[in-house]
Amino acid sequence: MTAMGGHQSHRVDTVRWLTPPHVLDALGPFDLDPCGAPGWPTATTVYLPENGQDGLALPWAGLVFLNPPYGSQAWAWLARAADHAQAGGNVIALTFARTETAGFVSEVWGKADAVRFLHGRLHFHHADGTRAAANSGAPSVLVAYGPRAVDRLATAATLPGTFLRIPRCPLPSPTSEVRDAAA
Repeated sequence: MTAMGGHQSHRVDTVRWLTPPHVLDALGPFDLDPCGAPGWPTATTVYLPENGQDGLALPWAGLVFLNPPYGSQAWAWLARAADHAQAGGNVIALTFARTETAGFVSEVWGKADAVRFLHGRLHFHHADGTRAAANSGAPSVLVAYGPRAVDRLATAATLPGTFLRIPRCPLPSPTSEVRDAAA
């Protein structure tokens, strides 16, 4: 199974899926991509895991674009995005719109400033830059942390989607039933 959000299998061949260029064109430019890919221009500075650069551990600065590795580790990246915004930075993250999961409740609903639910399903690109034949298999959302990121999402007229500001209010902890269903 090579689709990244396919419902037929929980196994995927990769956790790296490159952002479609039209998404980057609508939102950029960016100062940093902490989990970039060789030859895929997403930001002025790109941390590359292939070069031993750990984007979670290295410093973040300015307006960050984040398309985290897909899988359970995505939540650690979104937590780091929220930390960067709390320190005065801005992040736009691209992830699946799995709104019912504990990770989404904690790292998006609980910490983000806005979201843009993209209409339709994206066609990501493989590590070699070729466009995936199938769509992602799941809906995607852009998540804004920080005021500059919110402005970018709000004005991204070329990206069909629904923009929502998230009110800053504490959310209750998920019930055990919600946690069990999201696991």
